Amino acid sequence: MKLLRFGPAGSEKPGLLDASGTIRDLSAVVSDFTAATLSFALLDRLRAIDPASLPAVPADVRLGAPLLPANLLCIGLNYKAHALEAGMALPSEPVVFSKHTSALSGPFDPVRIPPGSTKTDWEVELAVVIGRRTLHVSEQDALSCVAGYTICNDVSERDYQIERGGQWIKAKSYPGFCPLGPVLVTADDVPDPQALRLWLSVNGEMKQDSSTADMLFPIAEIISYLSQFMELLPGDLITTGTPPGVGLGKGVYLQRGDVMRLGIDGLGEMEQTTV
Repeated sequence: MKLLRFGPAGSEKPGLLDASGTIRDLSAVVSDFTAATLSFALLDRLRAIDPASLPAVPADVRLGAPLLPANLLCIGLNYKAHALEAGMALPSEPVVFSKHTSALSGPFDPVRIPPGSTKTDWEVELAVVIGRRTLHVSEQDALSCVAGYTICNDVSERDYQIERGGQWIKAKSYPGFCPLGPVLVTADDVPDPQALRLWLSVNGEMKQDSSTADMLFPIAEIISYLSQFMELLPGDLITTGTPPGVGLGKGVYLQRGDVMRLGIDGLGEMEQTTV
């Protein structure tokens, strides 16, 4: 299934994208897709519905982030070539940080460059959504805890990240710095999350083009690792790192009016313009 949220910012409704590409309104079935409502039981209930029985939604409706997670966990330096371009040592364990949930935005919403920022950067990432309470899970069982996958642009301000005291959350959490979507694809429709092409272009020039096969720490290992330190909850979202090709690598950053387009195999595409 491909799930989404549609409507004005702050008033989104839950929806489903059917096989024909039509958005269907799910608000009579579930109030919203949030940490409080997401569960495997809900997904099973939605699978049993005939999409044609749901009201159709105009195709030009705004899309919001497909989920409102309670926690936004992130993995850094998870592609070897990206760690090298950033001038950082390869990690021996996953590098863990977080983004503030107020950074969430829709897949086609504009990205605002912070006042005075000169180093706002792009990062295409595969994001994983947890579907059940998860503590001390083995790598072998970790993927059974995944409800679905979506795309994240982990927008970052490199001056805040590198030159302002080392707390990455400051660089990652400005409003709009977490475009998410366009849909949440349930795990049963992603046979191998370690075999997905992911890419990002700026103004039509390809900047990032890689595969999730190149991760230093695969998704199962990331989930198992995090679950040793915290209980992951339904609706928690984990971004899994970005491949090489970010602005930091060449000292070239986003300017007003730049257009970022990004996508991942099977999960769709997003586009954001900087303002």
